[in-house]
Formats: sequence, C-alpha cells, structure tokens
Amino acid sequence: MRIGIDTFACDGGVSGVGVYVSQLLKRIPPSGALYELFGWEFERYTFNEIAENLEFIPRCSINGRTANSIWHLMKYPKFALSRGYDACFFPAAHRRLPHSSPCPSIGTVHTMAAYWGNRKTREHLGAVIRMVLPNALRRLDRVIAVSQWVKQELIEMIRVKESRIEVVPNGVDLSAYYPRPRNDESVLLIQPYSFRRPYILYASRIDHPAKNHIRLIKAFEIFRERTRYPHRLVLAGKDGVGAGKVKERAAKSPYRNDIFFTGQFPSKSLPELTAGADIVVFPSMYEGFGMGVLEAMAAGVPVACARAASLPETADHAALYFDPRDSEDMADRMVTLTTNRNIYQECRNLGLERAKAFSWDRCAERTLYIIQETAEK
Repeated sequence: MRIGIDTFACDGGVSGVGVYVSQLLKRIPPSGALYELFGWEFERYTFNEIAENLEFIPRCSINGRTANSIWHLMKYPKFALSRGYDACFFPAAHRRLPHSSPCPSIGTVHTMAAYWGNRKTREHLGAVIRMVLPNALRRLDRVIAVSQWVKQELIEMIRVKESRIEVVPNGVDLSAYYPRPRNDESVLLIQPYSFRRPYILYASRIDHPAKNHIRLIKAFEIFRERTRYPHRLVLAGKDGVGAGKVKERAAKSPYRNDIFFTGQFPSKSLPELTAGADIVVFPSMYEGFGMGVLEAMAAGVPVACARAASLPETADHAALYFDPRDSEDMADRMVTLTTNRNIYQECRNLGLERAKAFSWDRCAERTLYIIQETAEK
C-alpha cells in the first residue's frame, strides 16, 4: 500500500497546520503502509528530522499560491497515478486541494475562515482556490474536521455530506507545554528576545480584523487605566493581512511603549514564552479550533477568550469568556484574572485538567486509521 501526504500549504511546519502535520508524521508506525511526502522543493528537509524514513518527492517548481493551485488542478492527477497511490492525504484541505483525484482522498479541514463573515473579515484564499475549493471538498472520500464547529460549517456552508465527515480534535504537546517554575526574575530571556514581566500574551498571526488585535489593544489600555498594573502586552506572530493597521493603532496608544510585537516567533521557544505569561487573552473573531488557548491551559496559564466560533468548544468551562466585539467586556475579564487570585487559580486548575482531554497520540491514531481504512476500500 502506498499513501501520499501533501505538504503544500503546511507553512514549513511552523504554523498550527504545520504543527499538526509534524505531530502526525512523528507517529506514523512501522507497518505495511508506505507513506511518502510531496511538496515544495525548498521544504525537502523541513520534515526530515521527524520523518527521516519517509521519501520526499519535490513538486511544483514555481513558488506561489496561484501556481501551486494550478499544479493541484492540472498536474496532481497525473502525479498521483505515476506514484501508484492507493490514497492521498491532504492535511491542509481548507487551503489546497485538487479538483479531483485518481485515488481515494482524505483531507483535514482546520478552519472555514475563508467563508466566514464578509469580504473585509474573511481570510483571503485567492480567486482560484475560493472558486474550486467547495466542490473539491465535496469530492473528498473522507473529511476530518478538527472541531464540531468546523464540521457544522462544512455541512451548512459547503454542503459536504455529513456521513463523510468525522471530528478528530487536535492534541497538545504536554512535553513542551507544561507549568514552569515562577521565579523572582523581572525579565524573561528567550534569545534574542527579552520580555519584561508581568506580561499578557496573545500568540497569533497579526491579521486584521479577524484576529481582533485592535480591540485587544483598546482593552489593554482600559485594563492599564483601571488597575495601574505594570503589565506589557506581547503580540507574538508574523505579519498577515492588515498588520499595518494594527501597528498604527498600537503606535497611537498611550501605552505604546508597553506593546511588543515579536514578529514570527521561534516555535521551539513558544512554550516558554506562553508559560511565562501572567495571563493569555485570545480575542480572535474566528478560530476553527483554538490551539493557542489549549497550549496556554497546558502551560498552567489562565485564559480569557472570545465567545466565538470553536473557542468555547475547545476551552469549555476552563476559561473566562467575553464578547469579542466589546473591548470593555474584554478588559473586564483581564482585570478579573489579574486582581482576583481565587478566580485566577481556579481557571489555572481547570485549564490544566481541560488540556489533558486532548492528545496528539489519539489524534494521530484515529487519523492514520481513517487514511488506511479509506485506502483499503
């Protein structure tokens, strides 16, 4: 049996989707199934350390989203036939899919942000992908949704048959995200960065308006005015759509010297940055799963998050919720977590318990089972 894994649109292993595919590759067991990867030439060695026994087939020499979309539409079918795949797995099916496949196909959908809200708020996929993706999703033999929220949107918005969809939640790496000892040092050093404590963290791509950074900055200002606490606001993530507007708003803030943009933050250091935060605030207007919320809980950091999309499904009763469109409401939860030690400790304990419900081992076991079951039909 030969199964192809499409690594295009997995962001070189550094985004949420990249973490997902990396965790799956780590857990592919020795078996009769032969897995191999195909993707960008420049990513040949991206997954080499964690999947050194899997062959990597470089494809699509022209870089860029449009060129890669055309490759999937025009050249993938011939490629899949030439490799003799019994099935092909698309771990970023919400971003990149062929229109049809000569072998059974399985795809994981992490978000439907490209179809949420209006043109100003939704994630932009590009005209080609947006046009072909709904029909391509309907053609998949099996669809893995990372949350019930995503499953429902696939059914209602894209009209994917419910019988083809299975919810398999993401996991959290408890060997990386865990509570770390709190010392008296006023500065956390993570080379080449220096973070003055205490700080409030939001780790997400700087993307306006979907990730809601501007309202968070306003809430931070309200929080500082009410409490007079010395907290900084750390915004960890690479620039995305509308990042300039977010930075312009931060530059106008009376607390601009306490708002820190890290840019693309090293994945290996993110657990330490998360664990060092006083609280984590997750104001995103839309998330298909909410990995950052789960990682903060596993690190023993209390979370305040938006009552939006899949976030309540992920956090359950272990977070304080706010209206993502209301900076005052957001600030209220920030004040509560930093001033009420009983609520702080309760959220911390509930978060640690909640994180235990999510396992990469279980996610990988079920995902690989679905792939092989589909290939055998």
